[in-house]
Amino acid sequence: MTSADVLVDAFSRVQEAVHEAVDGLDEEQLAHRIDDGANSIAWLVWHLARVQDDHIADVAEIEQVWLAQNWASRFALPLDEEDTGYGHDTDQVESVRASGELLTGYYDAVHEQTLRFVTGLDDAELDEVIDASWSPPVTLGVRLVSVIADDLQHAGQAALLNGFLRRTA
Repeated sequence: MTSADVLVDAFSRVQEAVHEAVDGLDEEQLAHRIDDGANSIAWLVWHLARVQDDHIADVAEIEQVWLAQNWASRFALPLDEEDTGYGHDTDQVESVRASGELLTGYYDAVHEQTLRFVTGLDDAELDEVIDASWSPPVTLGVRLVSVIADDLQHAGQAALLNGFLRRTA
């Protein structure tokens, strides 16, 4: 197994977790927040997809799927189209509403672009420093693992909310 194969497997696990977290829920359930300070499944999935899209596009030096494939206008959120969700307040979290089909459609498009990028990577490329402002400097491999870790944390939070909603329905 190559490093690229490991990355493909890891990002594929994120995709599976995203689909499982959204599966069977309607738009109201996806937007449900357990309290005013909590994130919804819709926000969590949108955010993890936006971050992955943003970070992969940056390191691959390509346009984000969000813009290139017109997902920003499909979602029609009252947010800046470059927004990824970092630092959102309660009203901004509340404004992220979408169907499961829209959420998984966008994530799947991001996943496809991610796989096109990571499939061709070799170990030497993963060692390249892409951000020297950190100590230690961030390599491409570290950035990709960071995206995977962040995505899996948010997908796990969404899965927990899914289970909560199903048990309280």
